[in-house]
Amino acid sequence: MKIRYTRPALADLDSILDYIAQREPQGARRVQGRISEFINLLSSHPLMGTRTDDASVRRLAIVPYSYLVFYGVTPDAIIIHAVRHMARNPSSMPGSA
Repeated sequence: MKIRYTRPALADLDSILDYIAQREPQGARRVQGRISEFINLLSSHPLMGTRTDDASVRRLAIVPYSYLVFYGVTPDAIIIHAVRHMARNPSSMPGSA
């Protein structure tokens, strides 16, 4: 299954990685690799994330890092809507009521 990113999701990811890279470039590469690894797993396991309050949006926790990937599943693609740190205000997360 194909994985597609929305522009806001790409902006989230860029912002996260830029923030980390300013403090620890090696850390940014590790975080990017782990996020990519989990997102790539969605191709073969699209329902591995948990449902949110919005039935069309699922949430995948990136461990051991404190990031959440919000995505939707269509018949032919996984759409990545957002990548957020768990410490952010939950009401600003996709799929929150």
